[in-house]
Amino acid sequence: MPGAGETIFARRKETMQSWTKSCVVVLVVALMAAAAFGQQKKLREPDVVFVPTPQEVVDEMMKLAKVGPGDVLYDLGCGDGRTVIAAAKLGARAIGIDINPERIRESNENAARQGMTGKVTFRLEDLFEADFHDATVVTLYLLPSLNLKLRPKLWKELKPGTRIVSHDFDMDDWKPEKTVEVDGHTLYLWTIPAKPPVTAKK
Repeated sequence: MPGAGETIFARRKETMQSWTKSCVVVLVVALMAAAAFGQQKKLREPDVVFVPTPQEVVDEMMKLAKVGPGDVLYDLGCGDGRTVIAAAKLGARAIGIDINPERIRESNENAARQGMTGKVTFRLEDLFEADFHDATVVTLYLLPSLNLKLRPKLWKELKPGTRIVSHDFDMDDWKPEKTVEVDGHTLYLWTIPAKPPVTAKK
């Protein structure tokens, strides 16, 4: 029979072997995760400088789009999250998309401050690549050139009847159904048609 010293040595050896195997597994998993992270597409720089929409303008955007329970609102370029939070307070399922991680952090902080955590969603994504096909309302505060770049995606992916509200910038030859002035700001409303307008540039 092995002595006490040999038994202790054998146990230590088994423990060391088990520990070594565990370390190898952890290292492999970590390397795989790092490789996957490195392969993720890096988000580009934001297209616009963040300028917050005044709250009274946000409130008028909600009225113009008739946001309420049953709606799914996406704010593309959500900034500090105020439009998303306003929509959620009206009973809509509200999602904000922004390419700037600082804006997403700020949006989540604002939601927490107003007791809206869990009632809103903020996604760090490129709005030109994001999936928002289930929207019933889309809100924008971008630039004229970005509205035009986004327009084909809106026509292609959104279902007819979806309301689009843009703060301060129009859609060139896609004429709005309604225009509202609020304290020096202009709001534009469109509804996604069954087919893209024949006069509008593709």
